[in-house]
Amino acid sequence: MKKFLTLSLLLVSLSVNASESVKLDSADIDLTDNLSLLRGAKHFVTHCLGCHSIKQMRYLRIAKDMEVDEKVILNDIAPEGAGIYDQIHSAMNKHDAEKWFGTQPPDLSLIARSRGQDWLYSYLKSYYLDPKRPFGVNNLIFKDTAMPNPFWELQGEQHATVRKTIYGEHIELVQHDPGTLTEKEFDTMVNDLVNFLVYVGEPVQLERQQMGKYVLFFLLIFFVIGYLLKKEYWKDIH
Repeated sequence: MKKFLTLSLLLVSLSVNASESVKLDSADIDLTDNLSLLRGAKHFVTHCLGCHSIKQMRYLRIAKDMEVDEKVILNDIAPEGAGIYDQIHSAMNKHDAEKWFGTQPPDLSLIARSRGQDWLYSYLKSYYLDPKRPFGVNNLIFKDTAMPNPFWELQGEQHATVRKTIYGEHIELVQHDPGTLTEKEFDTMVNDLVNFLVYVGEPVQLERQQMGKYVLFFLLIFFVIGYLLKKEYWKDIH
């Protein structure tokens, strides 16, 4: 009986979590699109670097990987006064961060790997008005997030509404006040930013994938040679 009750409670819990889950939007990630990555780097420096760092990355690495001149990175992307060899650190110090937000905003070097590209893409698009929260907004993907909406001027403001379906209640976001970008333009901007953060999480991803093809080809050749040697060594035994 105890096992039956435990199993029943587990199934109820799983069904509740499933009903509260939110479908994630799919990010269009293309690490070969250098223009998208450069735009994403610019968006990060403009909208995110004030609070968050990506200290595992240097401006020089971006210039080399994107195959652009170092002066382009310094003039068009890096903040004023930054050096090409600098790590990408936030302008906010720890004392001010704890005073304003209660904690220091995390470094985002590995955020795309830890959370996933679709989660990050959906999260950045899912802010809505909530007067009960300290900054007046909440997030559909990450409930009670401590981060304010960094793109409210670009995206505009959204309301969360509850829509009833045959499968239960479903929360969806409805545009309240338009922003300076259209919905398509904003989606492209966020996608470029997520594309850049995916690159930051593993800058050698394309090289690793290319090397993986050579490794598989080598293993295939080695398997064939090994199989032929095995037949040669064992033919007299049979």
